[in-house]
Amino acid sequence: MATISLRVPDDLVKEVDNHARELHIQRAEYFRRAIVLLNAQVAAEQRRRRLMEVSQRVRNESMRVNAEFDAVEDVPDA
Repeated sequence: MATISLRVPDDLVKEVDNHARELHIQRAEYFRRAIVLLNAQVAAEQRRRRLMEVSQRVRNESMRVNAEFDAVEDVPDA
């Protein structure tokens, strides 16, 4: 396991310590959980963006295909 060092404002440390104490975990565990949670949120947002992009491509392709069908429907004996 890697070790990291970071500077955190005193008021934030107090808040973290209070929450960690309430959860009966150590400060380091609180930070680990916070990082895991934020990583999960970022990954979910990335998935959401990718799905939106793919959905837009599918929508555009569907519109193109529908336009082709419309063109065929309007032509007699097609």
